[in-house]
Amino acid sequence: MTDETTAALILGAAVWQSGPSPTLRRRTLQGAALWHIGEVSHLVPCGGLGQHSPSEGEAMQRLLIEAGVPADAIHPETTSRDTLENIRLALPILARLGVRHVVVVTDAPHLPRALLVARRHGLEARGSAPHGGGRLVPQLRLALREIPAYGAYLWRLRRR
Repeated sequence: MTDETTAALILGAAVWQSGPSPTLRRRTLQGAALWHIGEVSHLVPCGGLGQHSPSEGEAMQRLLIEAGVPADAIHPETTSRDTLENIRLALPILARLGVRHVVVVTDAPHLPRALLVARRHGLEARGSAPHGGGRLVPQLRLALREIPAYGAYLWRLRRR
């Protein structure tokens, strides 16, 4: 049964010249799966324009529609550049939908920092990471990057 007050915040990843990166695709399909099983009623794909068009949010919107999610369940945020902006710029969308409960969708190493940001912005947040996928070296690089990033975000959020 769909919880009318829960949305998936799908955090952005690169759009390559050839199209959505594998990371973007994995996260997006995880969000679609949450919608299909009725765990969320809205999807908010987040991410602005990187080196290649379209924006991450728009690329995810297309993937979600291809995955059978109806367009009226998708509410893209298309201007953010990082995790903090993904969540901060999604807040007006969530407010318009009347949503305070979110499932943050991102890769497992990134999830603790993303949940920290979401909760510091007043959201009741839990996480969901795609299983498997991802090559070992990029996943290790992501995990190692998260150590200093988590500390930096704690400092940035404390100063607010």
